[in-house]
Amino acid sequence: MHKKTITSVAKFLTLGIFLILNSCGNTEKKTNTTTLSTDDKEVKKTVYASDVIPFFEDWKLILGDGSNAGIATNFEDKNFFYTAHDSDSDWIVFKAPNGGDTHGTSNNTRTELAQVKKWYPKTANDKLTATLKVMNVSTTGDARVAASYAVVVGQIHSADAHENEPLKIFYKKFPGHTKGAVFWHYEINTAGDDNSGRWDYSSAVWGNDFSVVGTGESTYPEEPKDGIALGEEFSYEVEVKDGMMTLKFTSEGHETKTFTKNLIASEYTTTADIPKQTQELFVPIGQDGVERKEAYTGEGCFFKLGAYNQTNGKSPEVNKNWCSGAETHGGDIQKQYADGNYAEVWFKTASISVSEAAVSNEGYFTKNDLK
Repeated sequence: MHKKTITSVAKFLTLGIFLILNSCGNTEKKTNTTTLSTDDKEVKKTVYASDVIPFFEDWKLILGDGSNAGIATNFEDKNFFYTAHDSDSDWIVFKAPNGGDTHGTSNNTRTELAQVKKWYPKTANDKLTATLKVMNVSTTGDARVAASYAVVVGQIHSADAHENEPLKIFYKKFPGHTKGAVFWHYEINTAGDDNSGRWDYSSAVWGNDFSVVGTGESTYPEEPKDGIALGEEFSYEVEVKDGMMTLKFTSEGHETKTFTKNLIASEYTTTADIPKQTQELFVPIGQDGVERKEAYTGEGCFFKLGAYNQTNGKSPEVNKNWCSGAETHGGDIQKQYADGNYAEVWFKTASISVSEAAVSNEGYFTKNDLK
């Protein structure tokens, strides 16, 4: 009897020790800082963006105050660019207010990576991939303005001539909606020296395209049934090879979508080629140009990735497609962040493949850093 009691106690103690050890093991969490012990002191080491996605030698970082931070290895800026931890993943955070200093000639702020090399579509074999989630878009704007409540999360940009954009990948969500839309744009490479007639053509991925707007300043269209919510992950792949751009969009629970676009032979060379969407959205405000026959042939292009906020404080009377009339608090960044007037995008993974034919893109930065 005494022997059985001792055995039972021993088993109970062994089980208790196991449960305690197992419990301690399960409570350990990874954060966006690493704690290092040095004697009796604890030192927290910052987890940088370059620790999360180690590809920063291929990019320069433009911040939401218009500055060029250069190659952002072991770099952070708590206002615009830093890391965060969610569930079991580290993320890179890109944040840009509605109003503030901008880079180049743009009306919009951005915290965005810009590729340090450029490549030529006709001979390209270049690829960009990313997995991300949009965490915030502006809470204010004019619902009749197509760019309100939107952010661009990936681009192809020309470094030459008009510096137009053969690709912009958008996320847009109206206030009060649970789900937003993902769509992409092709901007024509305008024929001639006058670029004022340029326009975009928008293609829906999930939800609506750019042309779906409100009927009043704060009257919103119907929420898209197949849209993407804030905080919901999606991925894109952009490949340009031998003049053709191929896009692939994936998200759990959503249909995978693929698109192709020829970047070296235009389909918009005459006014008769201007699509109905453009006739309704851009032509009424004088953006009725045609594209050069060879499209982006001969122009160096490069990838961009991050948060290019499409909402701004400019009056819609200036341009009803791109000027949002949103709250900017006179450019005060912290006030904008406090009441949701900013764009915020988190990236979990990304990759870039650069062809051997790519060349330095330094000329683009030289032209735009001081504007």
